[in-house]
Amino acid sequence: MANILDYLTWRGDIPFSQVPLNEIDSLILSRISYFPFDNLFQGEEKITIEKAYKRFKKEKDKTVLQIDDLELFPAVAGCARYKDLVLLDYINKIEQKEEKQFSAIAICLPNNLLYVSFRGTDNTLIGWKEDFNMSFSSHVPSQKDSKVYLDDIANKYEGDIIVGGHSKGGNLAVYAAIFCNDETKKRIKVIYNEDGPGFDEDIIQTDGYQKIIKKVHTYIPQSSVIGRLLNHQESYTVVQSTANGIMQHDLYSWQVLGSKFICVEEVTNGSLLVDKTIKDWVREVSPKQRAQFIEVLFDILNCTEATTLEDLSTKKIATARLLVKRYQCIEDENKELISKTMHALLGIIKNNVMGNISQKNAKKSRRLK
Repeated sequence: MANILDYLTWRGDIPFSQVPLNEIDSLILSRISYFPFDNLFQGEEKITIEKAYKRFKKEKDKTVLQIDDLELFPAVAGCARYKDLVLLDYINKIEQKEEKQFSAIAICLPNNLLYVSFRGTDNTLIGWKEDFNMSFSSHVPSQKDSKVYLDDIANKYEGDIIVGGHSKGGNLAVYAAIFCNDETKKRIKVIYNEDGPGFDEDIIQTDGYQKIIKKVHTYIPQSSVIGRLLNHQESYTVVQSTANGIMQHDLYSWQVLGSKFICVEEVTNGSLLVDKTIKDWVREVSPKQRAQFIEVLFDILNCTEATTLEDLSTKKIATARLLVKRYQCIEDENKELISKTMHALLGIIKNNVMGNISQKNAKKSRRLK
């Protein structure tokens, strides 16, 4: 079995000037936006991936969002296909008040081709809160920033544009392409959405969405959860993954063969079940109730003074005690809100699981006859 690291071993010596960008390259370029570039740029300078990695090696604190990035970063910096690609306009903003986590980078390929890579959710609670906010708000702050960023890149640099991202980054890539100005839209050749969630119906119905939908290439693993959230109209490719369940969201588990993903015909029953459960919950629980539930949930989490998921997990017992104590102190109406919302979700899960079992038994009975 092979993943993007194996792909670099096979294809890394062939520059883009000889063999153009493919779907595996896009997955790698979308992951590059997750790299820790914060201290590697001096002002608005433009540097190659190779130079960025040389600076990263000198950093005392080599913190990455995912351990596999410590292998991917030197791999792309050391191969002919990637090392001379120029990194432009890196941005990374985490703003507590706006509940925004936004990061992006532009990557210049040969022939003035620009790849605009949007980062997905990082490990901050603000980033996760913003993701939850998508369940009741059509235009969250990072989405608005993605449109501004894409137009800014188009105004500063010439050439065709490819937009891409993994997870929330895929959602931002599509959103930016929907709402960017018409001149920018004309230059977009393709949008890569790698297991990114969809949108509310009000966005799906816009002219902007309908104009770019044919340019969107969506990839999801066979047990996809994140990539099936909310609404999609585009077709999608199902990729084989070596992970289980929701862990298939990890792009390092996606399987490749040559310059293509290894694909399967359809998602698993588990993915269909989760997708139906979430959509049923969204229909049953109003946007206002969802907003209130998420606000109360994160208010409880904030009592720990944690800023990242790692902070929550470092001292599990102490964290659990703080959460219980905070829950006991919240107002009765908020306790009732949590109870009703969770009861609705559990009821939907029960009904869908039972329905799924009934369907399987019915199919089994038909086969026995």
